Parts: sequence; C-alpha cells; structure tokens
Amino acid sequence: MESLSLLADGLATAITPENLMWAAIGVLLGTFVGVLPGIGPAMAVALLLPVTFGLEPTQAFIMFAGIYYGGMYGGSTTSILLNTPGESASVMTALEGNKMAKKGRAAQALATAAIGSFIAGTIGTMLVVFFAPALAGVAVKIGAPSYLAIMLMAMVLVTSVLGSSRLRGFIALFIGLTIGLVGLDMNTGQPRLSFDQPLLADRLDIVVVAVGIFALGEALWVAAHLRRRPLSVIPVGRPWMGRDDWGRSWKPWLRGTALGFPFGAVPAGGAETPTFLSYVLEKRLAKRGHEFGNGAIEGVAGPEAANNASAAGTFVPLLALGLPVTATATIMLAALQGYGIQPGPQLMTEHPDLVWTLLASLLIGNTLLLVLNLPLAPLWAKLLRIPRPYLYAGILFFASLGAYTANQQPFDLFLLLVFGLLGLAMRRFGLPVLPLILGVILGPLMETKMREALAISGGDPAGLVDEPLAVVVYAVIVLLVVVPLVLARVRPRLTPTEAAVETPAADEPTEKETVR
Repeated sequence: MESLSLLADGLATAITPENLMWAAIGVLLGTFVGVLPGIGPAMAVALLLPVTFGLEPTQAFIMFAGIYYGGMYGGSTTSILLNTPGESASVMTALEGNKMAKKGRAAQALATAAIGSFIAGTIGTMLVVFFAPALAGVAVKIGAPSYLAIMLMAMVLVTSVLGSSRLRGFIALFIGLTIGLVGLDMNTGQPRLSFDQPLLADRLDIVVVAVGIFALGEALWVAAHLRRRPLSVIPVGRPWMGRDDWGRSWKPWLRGTALGFPFGAVPAGGAETPTFLSYVLEKRLAKRGHEFGNGAIEGVAGPEAANNASAAGTFVPLLALGLPVTATATIMLAALQGYGIQPGPQLMTEHPDLVWTLLASLLIGNTLLLVLNLPLAPLWAKLLRIPRPYLYAGILFFASLGAYTANQQPFDLFLLLVFGLLGLAMRRFGLPVLPLILGVILGPLMETKMREALAISGGDPAGLVDEPLAVVVYAVIVLLVVVPLVLARVRPRLTPTEAAVETPAADEPTEKETVR
C-alpha cells in the first residue's frame, strides 16, 4: 500500500499539462526514430538522449519514458511491415507479423503488437513498483565484496547469452572495460590511457560512446551494404482487431507478460530468450498450429508482450542495484548519471520523488503510446519510404549534433568518429555491442567496489570473498562458465538424420537473413 501511495504521488507530479506535453513529445519522437529501418529502441534512445539536455530531471525522465516506449513500438512496426527487426528480440515478431502483413492483415498485426505492448508494459511497471523497493531494501545490506560479485555475474551472464560466440562476447566486454579505464585514476589522480591528451583526462562521456557505437556504427554498416532498390512497404489501414483476433490474442498477451518479466528482472540480459520461449509456447498451445509460419496472430501477440514485459522488468535491477542488463537500460543509466544520480540501493531513499515520478511516467508514456500511435500507424508507415541515403545522412547529422551538445567540444566529434568506426568493425566481425557498453559503464563502478573491499581488508585479496553472498555468487559464475564448456565436450555429435532435422528448410529465412 505504501508503494501504491508513492506511485500516486508520482502520478500527481507527472500528470500536469506541461509534463504530459513532454511525455507526448517523447512518444512521438521515439516512434519517429524507432520506426525507421534498422533502428532499434536502444539506438533510438541513444540518438535522442541529447534532446533531453537542458530540461529539469523530472521533465527529462518523463520525456525519456516516452522515447523509450516509442522506440520499442517503432521497432515492431518495421518488423511487421519490412521484415527488418531493429533488434534481435523483435525477430520472432517479424516471423509471423510480416507474413500477416503480406496476407493483407498488417493492421491486425500492428494492433495486437501495440495493445499487447501496452498490457505487458503496464503490468510490468506495476510489478516494478512492488519488487524494486523490496530488492533495494535488501541491497542496502549488501557489502562491497558481494556487490562486486553481483556486477561480475551480470557481466558474465550478459556476455555469455549474447551473440553466436562466447569468445566474441568476452572480447567486446574487454574492449568496454578498457575504454572505461580512460581518464584520471580515482584514487591516485594519475592519467590512464589518455595519450597525453588533456581532453581525455576526464572520463569519456557515455553519450559520445553510445551514439558512436550504436548510431554512427549502424549507419556506416548499412551504408557499406546499401541496396539501391527501394524498399517494398506494405500498405497499412487503420489498425483494428475483430472479435476473433481479440479471442486469439488476450491469452498470449498474459502468457508473454508472465514469461518476459522474470527474465528482465533477473540480471540475465536481453529479451531474446523470453520472446523465443513465448513463440514456442504459443505454437504448442495454438488451436490453429498450422498457421504458424504463415501469419499466426498468436506469434505476434505473445513475443511482443514478452519483449515489453522484459523491458519493464529491467528497471528492477537498474533502479535497485544500478545494473543495466540490456542496451536500452544501459543508455537510461547514462541518462540518470548525466544528472548526477547513481541508481542503486540508496536511490529509493535519496531521490524518492524522482524514482516514483519516473515509474509513473512509464505508465503515462505507455498509455500515450497506445492513444497516439494507433491512429497514426498509416503515417508512420509512410516514413518507411524515405530513401536510405537521406535517412542515414540525417542520422549522421543528429548523431554529430548530439555528441557535440554533450560537452560542446569539437574533440568529441573526433571521438564520435573513432567509436563509429569501432562500431562498424564490431558488426563486421560479429562482436555484440551490449557487453562493450556494459563494460564502459560498470567498469569504473566495479573498480570502486573492488578497492573499497580491499581497503576494508587491509589489502588482503581474501577480502573479495569475505561475505557468504559473494562466495555463492562466485560459485554461480564458475558454473556459468564451466558447465557449457563441459556439456559441449560430452554432448554426442548429431547423426546425419538429426542434423538434417535441425537444419532450417531452404525456403525458411534464418535469423541472420531476417535481421538483414
């Protein structure tokens, strides 16, 4: 009841006409950027992060919540109409949604995605209201050794589950940790990796890093593989759902929500797993299983709900522990830090008004998303006809403007180019982006906790495992690293018959082809 009372106070702050205006602007901007081909919610949020500069923290986070949900909605639009997911979590939506669109049911696919996202986002946010304060209350009692172990486990989990290779994931994490070392040592004041450049004495601005890796890297990658032929966009009427569509969608919405939220709340990284599980579950439970692969509405409703519930669940570790476990949550952590706010166990007590206003603004942004974007779906579809050269020229312009706005230093434009080229190279060699961004943000915090633990123990390394929780977490980390290696060794090789069964048919697009 206390949480509900605090949420009501947050709603009273967020529901003023001026704040509602910022929320609406955020939803429209987020959808505008998110609906463009190849741009996922993380890239949309990174690109629009500088837009919130100059606003008061409350207004900035209200607008940011709108950008967050608008970017996610825009990603589902491109998945359905273009078969071009902006992120891997939207691949399952693209599988069935694009087939529905080709059958003339684009309106129904967009409607079930939007309504399912609204339901999952609302339920997920309410669960955050109840779980985040409780977890923060427990986290306050956690010492530096355990906190260090938990952050290390989050890094290992995120790095292990993303991408096709654990080695590539750990390489990306190592690069991110190295970038996080740039600047003055927090204890000794000695410069590290600054190359005698005074402008590198301070730590790198995460906005420049994120915009360079996400926006500029993606723009360069697409430009390198640009196809001259225009995109084929499926026409969209006004989104609506018939009685049969409602009857087939409401259960997948609820099941997808139940699957997605736990995966977001546990620092395991990404919504890929719950969206895949939701798709498989709906395929098994569907009365019209033969429609799967040919445009089943359950295959859109369930994964979209799981994706949005998982996105809401990420606020539990983000607010209570200061741990971002997705790329979008990482950018949101950068936004909080930009206002001098460090999420973690003390956040609920040090900035209660801001936290509850943020949670209330998530509810408002989610509602405005449904109210504004369902009628505007045909307009967003027309944006997909923008020629790719013009589109990515605009992205480069806004990326450069955002990087320069961060500190108003021309040197940041050079850094933007460096990180853009790094993002291009990572895409070329299949390195996942999230471990790098996670390493940049969590690396300095891990260093602080490690030095704190060593200071308490007088420099004895045994101080790093001086708490029972730390020992348990390190044991889990060892299992996470060792068990997959052991299973890969002992797993019998597939027989030719089994291999043929597991190989996708020639007319079925692989995940890589779908994303492309």
